[in-house]
Amino acid sequence: RILHLVSLVEKETGLKPTKIGMGTPGAIDPDLGTIKNSNSTALIGQPLKNDLEKQKGIPFSLANDANCFALAEAKMGAVPEKIANAEVVFGVIMGTGVGGGIVVNGKVINGRHSIGGEWGHNFLDESGGPCYCGRIGCVEQLLSGPASERYYKNNTGTFRKLREIYSLSKDGTDPVAVETIDRLIHFFGKGIGTIINILDPDAIVLGGGVGNIDRLYTDGVKEAQKHMFNNRMETLFLRPKLGDSAGVFGAAMLVE
Repeated sequence: RILHLVSLVEKETGLKPTKIGMGTPGAIDPDLGTIKNSNSTALIGQPLKNDLEKQKGIPFSLANDANCFALAEAKMGAVPEKIANAEVVFGVIMGTGVGGGIVVNGKVINGRHSIGGEWGHNFLDESGGPCYCGRIGCVEQLLSGPASERYYKNNTGTFRKLREIYSLSKDGTDPVAVETIDRLIHFFGKGIGTIINILDPDAIVLGGGVGNIDRLYTDGVKEAQKHMFNNRMETLFLRPKLGDSAGVFGAAMLVE
């Protein structure tokens, strides 16, 4: 499918790339060269980068999709519009999963194991239940879209998409919807407060479908302040400027 998309671009533009940058869920194991920690579990253990390079005959640079998102928003998106020369930026993707990327002075922090910024698989609360990674109570199991949808269904017997749950919570007619969003806000503040204490970022950019919830930027920030080791909140919480294209721009930056 990836190679088919590349072929379509070549056909439409008449251009032949000499190298390609690509975002992916999970990360490339720096020692084994295979995909690890991906919520698209079929990719785990697969030599995706090598396979693509063999098929296409050109170099591929692969990076975690949250890292690509964070890099793009830090260098050409929401952050430079609000803060000139931001030193530390944390980019969050909260959608079907939860991921994070750290950018320091315009450079992604990958780390020794290529798990820099992997916020989604830190412990947050046992009520999140089992995670595909084998642990219990991961951030992803409390702050992803499916996590809140699952909580609502478990308490009502009815499945609703998160955007519908949020809409019902705003008019107050559905007490379980209110409880579901209040729970999300509470755990968001608790989880992101830890990130602030460790990284002390200039800005946090919230991407993914969950990031569209307005209360994250008001009540969520207040909740985070309860858990931070400071007497005031100076970190800016920003909506992404580049939308769904952020990851694409970030991936392109991998081959600059």
